[in-house]
Amino acid sequence: MKIYKAFAKVNIFLKITGTRADYHEIISRFMRVQSLYDELSFVAKEESVSKAKKFEIIGDFSCSTEQNTIYKAYIALLESLDDNSANSLKTLMQKYAIHVDKKIPAFAGLGGGSSDAATYLKMCNEVLHLGLSKNELATIGLKVGADVPFFIYGYDSANVSGIGEVVEEFKEPLLELEVFTPRIEISTPKVYRIYRKNFFAPIDGFKTDELKKTSSLDILKNMSVDEANDLFKPALQEYKELKNHYRHGYYFSGSGSSFFRVKEE
Repeated sequence: MKIYKAFAKVNIFLKITGTRADYHEIISRFMRVQSLYDELSFVAKEESVSKAKKFEIIGDFSCSTEQNTIYKAYIALLESLDDNSANSLKTLMQKYAIHVDKKIPAFAGLGGGSSDAATYLKMCNEVLHLGLSKNELATIGLKVGADVPFFIYGYDSANVSGIGEVVEEFKEPLLELEVFTPRIEISTPKVYRIYRKNFFAPIDGFKTDELKKTSSLDILKNMSVDEANDLFKPALQEYKELKNHYRHGYYFSGSGSSFFRVKEE
């Protein structure tokens, strides 16, 4: 059975531009990490299991099936399809389990759950010949999580704005990145709450436009870790042990806990 790669991403920069109800609007540069990915495939269930007709995910996950982004993607896809296609999808998932060889750490700011969800949607679209466009898949994916559309489009690098739903390709060379993830499980909602309470300082449209036009390499040469990512200071405040893992010259991805830098020759 074909194996599909679900790549990690880092946030080269992540700045808050405002709020939308309980959400924060952002401008961020997402870049794919070519060397870090989960591998997803469909595997046939044993006969006895297939009779149970349960949605099955095989992999190293700490959450329940219902909480898994892949299952959430399945439900979102199911709800968007006509009856015939929905029945085909149900039949597929009664006969096959989704196998995930998990390499991207969870709660790490690397988008592993979102990438898995996006990859699953693309797998179903291909295998069942659903004929959904990337825009349609991105709309479905957004119901699962704000980062999912980036992974649907599959760009090397993109400017991501709004609450994650606006994805604009940024043409630049893919950087070879070195990533390390401390064993600290970070809650993204908690970090955003700390940001809003203690660090709220959204950037204006001029700064946003400037960042959108600047190459990732120039960002990493000219901005410090806390200048590049508005969530670094709130994450440090909430998770004091992060400070013990910070290394000079590294940057912070998303709400953490991962750090990254351009690989040295």
